This record gives sequence, C-alpha cells and structure tokens, in this order.
Amino acid sequence: MANAVLEAVGGLYGLTRQSRTDLGRLRGIGAVKASQILAVVELGRRTLCRPPAERSRLTSPRDVAGYLLPAFGVRAVEQFGILLLDTKHRVLKTALLSVGTLDASLVHPREVFREAAAAGAAAIVQLYNHPSGDPTPAKEDAALTHRLVEAGRLMGIEVIDHLVLADARYCSFREMGSI
Repeated sequence: MANAVLEAVGGLYGLTRQSRTDLGRLRGIGAVKASQILAVVELGRRTLCRPPAERSRLTSPRDVAGYLLPAFGVRAVEQFGILLLDTKHRVLKTALLSVGTLDASLVHPREVFREAAAAGAAAIVQLYNHPSGDPTPAKEDAALTHRLVEAGRLMGIEVIDHLVLADARYCSFREMGSI
C-alpha cells in the first residue's frame, strides 16, 4: 500500500506537497490515515530543519545529582539505574534497571553493561535511591559499585560515580573517594 501511495503522489517529494484532503482521495486512505501520513512527513521535516538540542554535559557529582534528583530522589521503593554518557560526559539517556521493594533492589552487571553497550555509552553513573531519606550508602551499595567498576574496566566503559539519592540529598562515591 505504501508503494501505491508513493506512486500516486509522485514519490517522497510529492508526498511532502500533499494535503490531508489530497491524500484522503486516494483509494484506501481515509482522513485518519491521511493525518497519520502527514504527521510522519512533518516529523521527518522537523528532524532535518532543526539542529538537535544540546545534550546536558555533567562534569561533577553535583551536576549529576542536580540532573537526577528531581526524577529519582523521592520514590516509594528502591530503584537502581544508570545514567549513560558519551565521551564528553554528555547525557545519552537514563535507564532504570531494577525496581525493588521498600528496602532492596537487585541488579547484575550483565544488565548494566548490556544497556550501556547497546547505547554506545563511554561512561556510566550508577544511581540508586533510598526511600528512607538517608543517602548513606549500605555495605551492599559499596560491594555492587566495586563489582561494576571492575566489570566496566573489562568492557571499556568507565563507571565514573555511584550516587545514592534520597529526597533532595545525595551521596557520591566519587566525592567520598571510593571510586
């Protein structure tokens, strides 16, 4: 059907010149489908016309905490995720990897680095929230961090920090000298 529409309107270039009414006259294309086609064309146009937004560059634990706290500081259950960064420490994305209970969340290095490798990340920051409101890391937090740092060395993906987030406060393993 897509080929028939493209042939009827003169190819991709012709498609950009069509109105909803014009597309609606084609066999098998109603008003809804015509609107969907034009929405896709407009999205394509916008990606070509506007430069991508500047991605946030995070250079310190305070920068990272300021970026993550609004989204992860106040959660009812413990969650573990990673902030994926490029070679200039600009944000690629944030990935939530584990949602736990009131006081536990489980994660394995394979999930962490599968996500990081798939995104082409050069570095990651671990994030973990404490619903208690106390950002003091637990022994388990430190053990996981050291496992991930070692796994990151093998993978060629640097673990630059582990932030424990709690309400509006945070604790950085980098600031504590633990990474």
